Amino acid sequence: MYLDKNFHEELELLTLFNLNTSQEGIKIHHEASKERISAAQRIFDKGLSTQMDGGYLTPLGIQAAEHVQALVMLLKIEI
Repeated sequence: MYLDKNFHEELELLTLFNLNTSQEGIKIHHEASKERISAAQRIFDKGLSTQMDGGYLTPLGIQAAEHVQALVMLLKIEI
């Protein structure tokens, strides 16, 4: 399975959300890279966030971010 750059950008964006609180979102400023801005738009279009430029995670977005962040932690474990 090939994971394209857009998919990678979306995963990376989901790792930026703090899952320890629902009171903290993210803001993608217009100075961000065009890839980051596009990823935020795609995350929003998929119903994972509340705003085109970040915002808060939706319930589905929380679930997605939990999985992404868990996978990242698993892959960082050194055996």
